[in-house]
Amino acid sequence: MGGNDELRRVHFQSPEYLVERLDAIADLFDTDRTDLLVEAICEYLEETTGSETFQERVATKYYDDQLEFETVKQFVGAETAQRLRLLKADLEGEPLDLAAPDTDVDICGTDATAVHTDETDGQE
Repeated sequence: MGGNDELRRVHFQSPEYLVERLDAIADLFDTDRTDLLVEAICEYLEETTGSETFQERVATKYYDDQLEFETVKQFVGAETAQRLRLLKADLEGEPLDLAAPDTDVDICGTDATAVHTDETDGQE
């Protein structure tokens, strides 16, 4: 935690054996339970948010309008969030109004060259 971070009290219930193990580890490292919990949460969040699965889930929920842009930015960072915003805008845009290609047009022109792959082709 940085020196300027506001602290917030959080209350939750845990199985007793986990609290006992946590306290034993805290004693071993001459620290307290809160510091260990905060460290464990930080490591978990860093590992989780860095995973490809997490990034994909954030993108999917953002594209489905289940996450706001500011939340996405918090989860994946400003640069990735901006890329997702641009892609979402592109996906939501109207398709380009392009005419179907004319099937009667010879795209090769008259300079097309035949290639013979059989060794006997062209040998008489």
